[in-house]
Amino acid sequence: MTVWDDLVGQGRVQASLAAAARDADALVTAEAEGAAPPEASKMTHAWLFTGPPGAGRDTAARAFAAALQCVSPDRALGGEPGCGFCDGCHTALIGTHADVEVVRTDLLSIGVKETRELVRRAQLSPAVGRWQVIVMEDADRLTEGAGNVLLKAVEEPAPRTVWLLCAPSVEDVLPTIRSRCRHLVLGTPSVEAVADVLIRRDGIEPEAARAAARATQGHIDRARRLATDERARSRRSTVLRLPLRVDDVGACLRAAQELVDAAGEDAKQAAEETDVKETENLRAALGAESGGRMPRGTAGAMKELADRQKRRSTRTQRDSLDLALTDLTGFYRDVLALQLGSRVHLANEDVRDALDRVAGGSTPERTLRRMEAIGACREALDRNVAPLLAVEAMTMALRTG
Repeated sequence: MTVWDDLVGQGRVQASLAAAARDADALVTAEAEGAAPPEASKMTHAWLFTGPPGAGRDTAARAFAAALQCVSPDRALGGEPGCGFCDGCHTALIGTHADVEVVRTDLLSIGVKETRELVRRAQLSPAVGRWQVIVMEDADRLTEGAGNVLLKAVEEPAPRTVWLLCAPSVEDVLPTIRSRCRHLVLGTPSVEAVADVLIRRDGIEPEAARAAARATQGHIDRARRLATDERARSRRSTVLRLPLRVDDVGACLRAAQELVDAAGEDAKQAAEETDVKETENLRAALGAESGGRMPRGTAGAMKELADRQKRRSTRTQRDSLDLALTDLTGFYRDVLALQLGSRVHLANEDVRDALDRVAGGSTPERTLRRMEAIGACREALDRNVAPLLAVEAMTMALRTG
């Protein structure tokens, strides 16, 4: 099993990264031996991975990071870096390698303070590995100030430092940063490829794997969650019943409230798993006795933690809402396909009766307007419009078409 095995349906990207890893290995080897570095190299100090949700941007970046740290003895015999078994590959993939920093955020943005710390780390030489690798999984969440801080590091990198930035599209990254990165575009994996991974790696029954892959249209992580989590299946079923319920104003408002409440419940459950433990750990670190008062001068630290937990809850709620809106868009996409007589495979074949009812009672023009209303709701949420107001406006638009 190599480091590339989890990179599904991305043959061109895999080939580019494997070639760069070979050149990176040759460069480090030549430097260690005091030899001249290769004249032409496909390796560079900054990479930008873009692609739709579920394409595997983060997976590609982590696999490349592991290949750069590969210490397999087979390399000396012509083997490819990225064996997947050596200490360098294994620790990089599971997140414990001293020279691979994976940056992901459960907040709404990545600020200047966090970015400056990353830039400081990027100036260090590798401690135990061959490269200092910074994987930023949410480069699109950098604030403008944080992006300007990062720009300096990308412009003038340390000799053995590599930046791997991930974002949905190039437009989500500052032009000055993306112009200094090598850009790799990942495509959505095929339904068949995703189903094969679920069957082979996760042991999911073939029928369930194919149904989940089809329902999520090639989004690997969502497909795995749908195939293994009963709660995810229940939530999707509720969302797909919504188009049949918006037949009057009261029903529209109730449906909107239910969607927002469900997203809030997701955020609450996520918080229950982490907030209490984080608070207890911080209290202990600050010297508070069990059940006792906090020492003087620690209120600021506790408030900062509470603010961070609140921002994380907000993002969790928005992510849950966005997932519901994605499922709803897929429903109307299937409705449009039926109305136009298209032969494309339906993502929501399991609710074919509902699709037929909506398709028969509407027109393609109204279906398109409904899809535009969902898109407008997502944009409103991105602009920090109150979730309930945004979703209510959408459900009213779904009713009128």
